[in-house]
Amino acid sequence: MARLPTPDVGQGAAERFVAEHLGHLVCDTPTGSVSIRGGQTAADSALAGFDVSGYARSRNEVYPADRRGASKLSPYIRHGLLTLPDVWSHVAGGPARDVSKFRDELLWQEYSRHWYARLGSRTQRGVRQELGPATHHNGWDSQMLCIATVVGELESDGWLVNQTRMWLSSHWSVRNGSYWRDGEDYFFRQLLDGSRAANRLGWQWTSGVGSNKPYGFSRFQVNKRAPGLCDGCPLNTNCPIEDWPDDPPHRPIDQSPLLKADADLPTTTGPTEVVSTGEPTHVWLTAESLGLNDPALDANPDLPAVFVFDEPLLAGLDLSAKRLVFLVETLAELGESRTVELALGVPAAALADYQVAVTFAPVPGFRSRAAEVRPVEVHRWPWLAEPHAKSIASFSAWRKALALPEGEGLGSAHE
Repeated sequence: MARLPTPDVGQGAAERFVAEHLGHLVCDTPTGSVSIRGGQTAADSALAGFDVSGYARSRNEVYPADRRGASKLSPYIRHGLLTLPDVWSHVAGGPARDVSKFRDELLWQEYSRHWYARLGSRTQRGVRQELGPATHHNGWDSQMLCIATVVGELESDGWLVNQTRMWLSSHWSVRNGSYWRDGEDYFFRQLLDGSRAANRLGWQWTSGVGSNKPYGFSRFQVNKRAPGLCDGCPLNTNCPIEDWPDDPPHRPIDQSPLLKADADLPTTTGPTEVVSTGEPTHVWLTAESLGLNDPALDANPDLPAVFVFDEPLLAGLDLSAKRLVFLVETLAELGESRTVELALGVPAAALADYQVAVTFAPVPGFRSRAAEVRPVEVHRWPWLAEPHAKSIASFSAWRKALALPEGEGLGSAHE
């Protein structure tokens, strides 16, 4: 286990920090996102600048970029710099259709968290079926300008609008028959908002292994959402996606009984109030909850915070450096307002001499590491809607059983 210095503020300083201390754990050159900065200031500014007006009409627009209506808040939501309840409240009072559609997307994010918190590693296979036979190879044709442009944005910026995420995942798995998990892993390595919840669920929905029908990517969507892009493509007159793709072969699988009912809801939900067994000396921060409004941080304003770069985990994930640069930017800014200690190694070893307070995170990795760290104070996760024990086999089934927040939207975002 190694103690790390406190990084200076700014993306350049974060890039140097990653290169020096974490460079052996990343899959590319230590550079940050082209357009997205880490930190609470950037998160708050992005939320304050988001106007939901026109969202329903423009959320799926791709190119040129000034036509896009997507919020670009997902990296901050992913890492707890913005909570779903706060973002939900931010759009209150906007045009009803736009608010409804935007809140549908927030509910989809919440659904993915409930889904992953309940199923955990079982989400590594399809919910309803599997592709078969799928091949393990790169499923993107870089000669196609639409594909090359989107992959370039993914690798340089670490963020994509939802429409182009569907383009890439469909082209990979539906049209080219590549294994969906390989594509999902690549997204996870590159996306600043990469999570095994929303990312994996999105790939399952698009490929058809977790939905009734796969999403078919064709030239029609490119012309509709990125008009003019095809004009400069070398395959313009011989487009390999001119026609709608055939549905890929799927094979049924035995579904987990957890899709229908949760036999251990408290484990999925986490504590509903603060659980305290001692007096904390530090606040343990996780990548799920790095915001200034983290419940454990907020409850212990005078305690130092500690973040551990989990070296064995990161070595296996082989993430893009821009993901770690984003985290370091965030931690460096937090260090301006309170003491932040950083370590590299195994969390249980790095925190062995501390009594920590922490906010529950709805991911299996948190539960396994918390069992080793043994926090003396665990705070409630800020759910948008409390998990229930009924069916999560689909978004609509989950939603029917949900006690929705006041003012919920009425659409069905992904079905």
